[in-house]
Amino acid sequence: MLYANLGKTVCLLLCCLFMLLGPIHAAEPMLPKVYSEQVDICGWLMSEKLDGVRGYWDGRQMFSKNGHLLNPPHEFIRDLPNFPLEGELWGGRGTFGQTVSIIKRIQPHDGWLQLKFAIFDVPDAFGGFTQRIKTAQDWFDAHHSIYAYVIAQIPTQSKDHLQQELQRVERLGGEGLIVRRGDALYAAGRSMEILKVKSYQDAEAKVVAYFPGKGRNTGRLGSLLVVLEDGTRFKLGSGFSDEERKHPPRIGEAITFRFYGKYPSGIPKFPSFIRLRPDQGL
Repeated sequence: MLYANLGKTVCLLLCCLFMLLGPIHAAEPMLPKVYSEQVDICGWLMSEKLDGVRGYWDGRQMFSKNGHLLNPPHEFIRDLPNFPLEGELWGGRGTFGQTVSIIKRIQPHDGWLQLKFAIFDVPDAFGGFTQRIKTAQDWFDAHHSIYAYVIAQIPTQSKDHLQQELQRVERLGGEGLIVRRGDALYAAGRSMEILKVKSYQDAEAKVVAYFPGKGRNTGRLGSLLVVLEDGTRFKLGSGFSDEERKHPPRIGEAITFRFYGKYPSGIPKFPSFIRLRPDQGL
């Protein structure tokens, strides 16, 4: 009897805790790997890779990729469905920093109304990607939202078609493309059934130290010493604006850089600074 009562008490406490906290998004999302020309993508679906912050709608609340609760105003989410969606919180090309500053604020505010929730998957829906994304499209066909939309998917006809679309998006200031197998089931973690396509590679690194500039950069940043997740260290000296050289990323901060392959040592070839990663930790 004592154990039975104790079990009931524990269950009651857990239920109360869940009601207080609400659902917590902790599942690992499906993430892309990098495209290589050895992969036959003919017939896959392609779309622009939006340079925003990944968002997860659980049917009631909005979370970041890492499970942090976000706080959009009711107006932003009122027309979203009661089933989970994944997408990009996006303010347009070239607005990544502004987007991050908007969603990081703790209290709901009207800054969110500058953004869109661009939907690219329905993780709990049945079937392959084509079938899952139709669930979202059917919803928004019947429930119009000015703050959310389903990203258009274009069937890839050939590698040349893929490169033509990549060049078009890059000319417009876009980051690249995402290609997906239409019949791919949703699977947590990195998947070869969803690939990111860019004319360059990119990665994140952490700032370890500064090196002073010379010549026209005397008195400001010359280069950074950065470290990759695997421990590889290298200097990063190109890609900085004058303002970034005057006010460089701080030691310990994460940055994104582009590169074109790696040397046998693991050091990236021709690395160039892209931006600070203010969304680290979201």
